[in-house]
Amino acid sequence: MQRLTPLPRPTHRFPDDQPVTLGELHREHYGRILASLIRAVRDFTLAEDALQEAFAIAVAQWPQKGPPPNPVAWLLATARNKAIDQIRHRAMAAHKHEEMITLATLEESAPEPADTLRLIFTCCHPAIAPEAQIALTLHTVCGLTTEEIARAFLVPVPTLAQRLVRAKTKIKLAAIPYSIPGDDELPSRLSAALHVVYLVFNEGYSASSGTEIIRADLCADAIRLARQLVGLLPLEREPRALLALMLLNDARRPARTDASGDLVLLEDQDRTLWDRAKIAEGTALLDAIFSHTSPSPSPTTAWGKSLRGAPYALQAAIAALHANAPTADKTDWPQIAALYALLAQLTPSPIIELNRAVAIAMSGHLENALTLLDQLDLPGYHRLPAARADLLRRTGRFPEAAVAYGEALSLVRNDAERRHLQKRLQEVSTSSP
Repeated sequence: MQRLTPLPRPTHRFPDDQPVTLGELHREHYGRILASLIRAVRDFTLAEDALQEAFAIAVAQWPQKGPPPNPVAWLLATARNKAIDQIRHRAMAAHKHEEMITLATLEESAPEPADTLRLIFTCCHPAIAPEAQIALTLHTVCGLTTEEIARAFLVPVPTLAQRLVRAKTKIKLAAIPYSIPGDDELPSRLSAALHVVYLVFNEGYSASSGTEIIRADLCADAIRLARQLVGLLPLEREPRALLALMLLNDARRPARTDASGDLVLLEDQDRTLWDRAKIAEGTALLDAIFSHTSPSPSPTTAWGKSLRGAPYALQAAIAALHANAPTADKTDWPQIAALYALLAQLTPSPIIELNRAVAIAMSGHLENALTLLDQLDLPGYHRLPAARADLLRRTGRFPEAAVAYGEALSLVRNDAERRHLQKRLQEVSTSSP
């Protein structure tokens, strides 16, 4: 694993003919500014309070005076001064003097790129509960409010707020280092960080509950985080593979629902709506990762073997086969099933086996797929009975399909998926073998 590659310090000056809004600044740079402040004070709450004050001052001043030549540097400097003021009003213990010295020397320029990476690793430290890792990453690195995160995951705001407080307290009391892990720790820590980013994307791409199947804002936040990781660790393969995977999947988002917000299955999607720029970027990332291999590899050849240590690269390869297929009928389902088999060897999971069974079914082996599904145990996971119901429907076993659709409906929590399952249940209930 590599150490951090230093990057040129960006200036973030905005041309006069490209005015920037505070909303854009908050969305794009909040996490980076906050990361630099946390590096100086080692206190999440103090840094957040100071940065919020800086944005409040900007809201009050910029409409009349106009934004400064370098808005990011202005926000960092203003937040730094506010943090110094807050420390000055506290008891002047010796360690507070040290904080003031550190803040006083904080450069009035763009935030350090490495600070973002330090913040991501701090938020994703294994000592912090997994659900808190996601919330803390969204709150600090992405700048989402407590209310936005709570709404995205259908958690009461007070519950989410307490989750954030506990995570910050854990960081402080356990003295979790605000640093980039060393070479011996980086592989496992990077894996945890990538996992959190992918969980954020998955919740946006296929919401577990609520009225909408897609949360585009969460998808965008996850992709932005992955881009930062790629930029800061350019020689690491899995961050690039994760970015490719999310881009290739997100490219299909415009066709995943119809005008009514109902779910459209992959085989029925209008592929002209797919984002070809994202598909091209994701495919290019994969080509760069595996430049020594064929664009259409066989899992039994060198490319398939080289993927064995890269779960996100395997998933991205599967997504690329979907995204680059001209039609559903021309999708290379046997290849996808074989890649899922490799993925199952690398990271055994019943959900991976579920996806492999679907690929086997789409290859024309419905009974083999049903046999595989019958061996899986995923309590409370509605997509297992839903997949079984769909295969039973395809084989004409409508009464059994109706039972399976009913089981899936008893478990589903998302309204769009519920409507789709109800439609299928009605179809099989009124059909004859």
